[in-house]
Amino acid sequence: MTNDVLNQATDKVKKLRRSRNDRMVAGVCGGVSELIGVDAAILRILLVAATLFGFGTGALLYLAMWILVPEKEEADQA
Repeated sequence: MTNDVLNQATDKVKKLRRSRNDRMVAGVCGGVSELIGVDAAILRILLVAATLFGFGTGALLYLAMWILVPEKEEADQA
């Protein structure tokens, strides 16, 4: 019984994964957009603005997420 409840709860939890379909470079913005429900183009514009006005902070954040966030698996594509 407890395992059933735990399995149902973990199935509903959204996980941050880099997108395989919506990608320009590594799929970071596509994955974040799927997670929070915002268009990936808006996130890309914000990331470029953060890079330009934040003295490279956006690029460092993108690079860190590229390294740390796993790519979405084939089974997760649905």
